[in-house]
Amino acid sequence: MNTTPSSTLHLSTTASIWPRSDQDQPQADATNRLCAAGKRALVLGGGGSTGNAWLIGVIAGLFDAGLDVTQADLVIGTSAGSTAAAQTTGATPTELLAAILAAAPQQGTRPVRSDGGRVPISSAADHLERTSKIIAAAEDAADMRRRMGALALQMNAASDGSRQTQWRATVAARLPSQSWPLRTVLITAVDAHTGEPVVFDRHSGVDLVDAVAASCASGFAYRIRDNEYIDGGYRRNENADLAAGYERVLVLSPFGGRTRTPLDWRMHLAAQVDELRAGGSRVETIFPDSNAEHMFGANAMDLSLRPPAARAGYNQGRALAAQLTEFLH
Repeated sequence: MNTTPSSTLHLSTTASIWPRSDQDQPQADATNRLCAAGKRALVLGGGGSTGNAWLIGVIAGLFDAGLDVTQADLVIGTSAGSTAAAQTTGATPTELLAAILAAAPQQGTRPVRSDGGRVPISSAADHLERTSKIIAAAEDAADMRRRMGALALQMNAASDGSRQTQWRATVAARLPSQSWPLRTVLITAVDAHTGEPVVFDRHSGVDLVDAVAASCASGFAYRIRDNEYIDGGYRRNENADLAAGYERVLVLSPFGGRTRTPLDWRMHLAAQVDELRAGGSRVETIFPDSNAEHMFGANAMDLSLRPPAARAGYNQGRALAAQLTEFLH
């Protein structure tokens, strides 16, 4: 087992979300339905296209080694992790991994638009610069979320509206099943108008495709009925604190627990783990190995890196399965 800080499997010996007060909204926030206690929780953090591939790889590696983590009592998905959470409800991890590895090779390294086309490098860099300025100017996390929502709504106003339809079709094509599973799956997002975090589940009156599309909405706000939402990673990149009260929590973080926000905002994974530990949970975290780190961060939306990211995750999952078996059983 690699013991470098960025790739170690960490053993630790969770928090709050603001419920919607607007009773007219049909998308019922699942916060008040969260189970106060349970045995096993799986947390799938955000991390772009390569992060999604790595998550599937880790889950498939564990699965092929005899450990099916998708059967956890609670699965929490954020952004790319929401896609992985939904994907595992309709296909086996082995099938999902095979699909990634069998995909046609992608040329170039430019990021991907929500409609599947290539984004000019300058556009991706501009978005990163804009969001970095918002983080730097914000007073706190709540202020940052409101500013991010305002930027997304501004981007919507400048578009012809086709992005919504294209993005939904793209997300739908990624999901083997478009039905919510019976087991508890939570999908995070943020209200673009208020900046308040929202949690969707199968009782929220929101299609699984729409919940995932909202959780992954970056650079624009995704509309569900009469409201609009942005990436759930603006609440917290992993949102592991939603597993508060669960005995054992396994967190897969493509970004290695890193954050772009100030540490005193406590959005980083270490703060979430502290909260889980304070509530009596045991926590394991899996980060990408150091030799795979170049596939995340600035390269997180590079489709050509999905197969190697999935293979790296698979190798980690296979290597860590024996150590995790006792923890999860």
